[in-house]
Amino acid sequence: MNPFRFSAVALLTISLLLLGLCELGFCRQEDSSIRVKLGGFSDFKRSPQNNALIETLARFAVQEHNKQQNAILEFARVLKAREQVVAGKMYHLTLEAVDSGKKKIYEAKVWVKPWMNFKQLEEFKFSHNVPSFTSSILRFKQGD
Repeated sequence: MNPFRFSAVALLTISLLLLGLCELGFCRQEDSSIRVKLGGFSDFKRSPQNNALIETLARFAVQEHNKQQNAILEFARVLKAREQVVAGKMYHLTLEAVDSGKKKIYEAKVWVKPWMNFKQLEEFKFSHNVPSFTSSILRFKQGD
């Protein structure tokens, strides 16, 4: 038997065994937040409203949508943010924007590769209107 072939098979077997042990959680890690699988999602632990990166990406999404669709949405705030590990990161954002004086909810996906200075709007779609409150509802609430 070829000694090179044996060592390649042994190396491959050991590598697969170690990879399997790590996937089962037997590898020691100092910080559990480091372990994110490719394609996996993670919610932001901090409030998305206070996260400068997320707000910047949401504003970028609205600006790009306005350019692409010749629209005039105005960014209001971020409601929810999740990130997905891809070739870079895909940020899934739920945001509020003002369209013709009415607040509406939109879903946006922004793909970022910071090492390449790359940022691209992948998707921007209307989700639903923000419920409006009438003065009668507000009066009822004040009386409680």
